[in-house]
Amino acid sequence: MIALALPASNDEGFVPPTLEDMHLPEILPWGAESGEGFGKQMLLILLSVAIIGWFFIAAARKGQLVPGRMQFLGEFSYNLVRNSIGRDIIGEKDFRAFTPLLFSLFFFILINNLWGSIPLAQLPTTSHVGTAYALAAIVYFTWIILGIKKHGLAYFKFAVVPSGVPKAILPLVVLIEIISTFLVRPVTHSLRLFATMLSGHLIIMLAGAGTSFLLLEAEGLLKPLGLLTLAGGVAMFLFEVLIQCLQAYVFTLLTAIYIQGSLAEEH
Repeated sequence: MIALALPASNDEGFVPPTLEDMHLPEILPWGAESGEGFGKQMLLILLSVAIIGWFFIAAARKGQLVPGRMQFLGEFSYNLVRNSIGRDIIGEKDFRAFTPLLFSLFFFILINNLWGSIPLAQLPTTSHVGTAYALAAIVYFTWIILGIKKHGLAYFKFAVVPSGVPKAILPLVVLIEIISTFLVRPVTHSLRLFATMLSGHLIIMLAGAGTSFLLLEAEGLLKPLGLLTLAGGVAMFLFEVLIQCLQAYVFTLLTAIYIQGSLAEEH
């Protein structure tokens, strides 16, 4: 809808939103001349940590046999990560030690994704590639260290030498496994989150800017097309909320899969 409605209006002054519109100036700039400093993204990240901490402390403060609404929501949220991701993927024997990590990743990513759908905030902090890289790096070093701790340096052999591969093609398979496991895996783990949040937010921004232009500034037959971009924008907004929740789950699920692979006896 947006693609059909907006090209005809470019000559009349429509200016599409850019990344600069999405990444606002710093609140407290310092450092380089580029304006590096404490910005809206950092503020929202700190708020997300405070909100998560407050909610689960409040939910667990007065534990009751028959839980109230907040306690029920807190227990349900915790059990979702603990059982559906931790226990089901890592296994009954080992999952408990990693529940805090999975729990923290899931809710941190979830809240920081949902900032993009909250009025006034309207910025998913994970749409900044640095945030996604940092989270993926934590996971990357975690499963490598766990693998070395479990298997010693032989872990690297287990990770890249599949069993049952004919010797004739083994060198090629090992090369592919090295690239896919130690290079491609962390990159895709981070970029999947970053690219999805960035692209989704840009589409919503484009729908909003296009709707505003068509309804308020366009003339003639172009003006009713604003209703199409409005409907498309609302649909994309609701879809983006779903994606924000799904990406938090997928990132945490992949973390559990990588940890389970490091702890497994055979690769």
